[in-house]
Amino acid sequence: MDEDILGDLRLVEISAFVAAPLAGLALAQMGAVVIRIDQAGGGPDATRWPLSDSGVSLYWQGLNKAKRSLALDLRDDEGREQARQLIAETGIVVTNMPDAEWLDYGSLRELRPDLIMLSIGGTHDGRRAVDYTIQARTGLGFVNGRARPDMPVNQAFPAWDSVCGLLAASGLLAAERRRRLTGEGGLIRLSLEDCALWMLGNLGMLAEAELDRGPRLPSGNDVFGAFGSDFATRDGRHVMVCAIGNRQWRALLEATQTTESMTHLARAFGVDLQTDGDRWTLRDAIRLRLAPWFAERDFAEVAEVLQARQVLWGPYQTLEDLVARDPACSERNPLFARIEQPGVGAYLTPGIPLDFGTARSLASRRAPRQGADTDEILTRLGQDRDAGARHRAGEGTTGGGGQ
Repeated sequence: MDEDILGDLRLVEISAFVAAPLAGLALAQMGAVVIRIDQAGGGPDATRWPLSDSGVSLYWQGLNKAKRSLALDLRDDEGREQARQLIAETGIVVTNMPDAEWLDYGSLRELRPDLIMLSIGGTHDGRRAVDYTIQARTGLGFVNGRARPDMPVNQAFPAWDSVCGLLAASGLLAAERRRRLTGEGGLIRLSLEDCALWMLGNLGMLAEAELDRGPRLPSGNDVFGAFGSDFATRDGRHVMVCAIGNRQWRALLEATQTTESMTHLARAFGVDLQTDGDRWTLRDAIRLRLAPWFAERDFAEVAEVLQARQVLWGPYQTLEDLVARDPACSERNPLFARIEQPGVGAYLTPGIPLDFGTARSLASRRAPRQGADTDEILTRLGQDRDAGARHRAGEGTTGGGGQ
């Protein structure tokens, strides 16, 4: 079963928002025992939108599938001490609450010398931030969509939270591997801002700006540095088409019967449309020559031809259309199963996209009720502490008698 891949890994998650819960989710759906601690009575994410008709947070359920849920009063010394003891018992903790003094790594390490702690912050120098404020800083707001210089536009998808969460999961696995090899734990710091800058650097966007290659201008749905654009069909649908590389470019021209037209266009402008760069430069002229083919056909015919020619394309559709009509978002896709979720009912719920070649677990797609595992976890924690105390007392007696 996929849930057994990390079956011997246990960790505590104390978090809110997206990045840290996503790290815990990825590990939990690969089989790790992830104990999420929420503030008793409801933490920051307890009622975060979207909500079900019954008022249950679908957001909370989505990010906390496959986890154990423990509710503690983290404003109270007793609740904090219980959390600290649980962290010491599991030996790994991920959190995005770096300002909480009771979560200080140094004091936690006194309880567990080989403790692994991954702490997610806003910026590298300790300031608070969330995905959307980081978006504003990166400059992407001025290149998204049809943004104007006086009207930057953020993207709706929390990309930097997502990068950060998945990188955090990788970091925890790397730290756990190091501990297995060396016995050493450690504090790992990760900032949301640095994750964004890391990716912008990886994609060449920071170098482009530093080397003064000219400002990156908003380009709507066009694919930067290649050819890709949206087109309207005769019956009012819209599709996105990409031609990245010459094989895809030829497939698009053959599908739309525009090979000769593009040859004339290249000669007229003295460019080589066998390169992504020149296709980007002439994107407006290319779009004008392709648009009539789409406008003269209904969506069904367009889809059939593009699919037959193996063109890179996709239909524009709403989230409602995706769920209602697209087989990718259905039980025909092994990613999904219709799972009965607490307080809501059954709905399509994804497992982890990684396919290890084994049967996929339904348990990894089920969310707990908030606080559902509190009594069980605290009872076990108390038993473990008592057993530990007896063990230490026994060791002391034996050692003394042997000297």
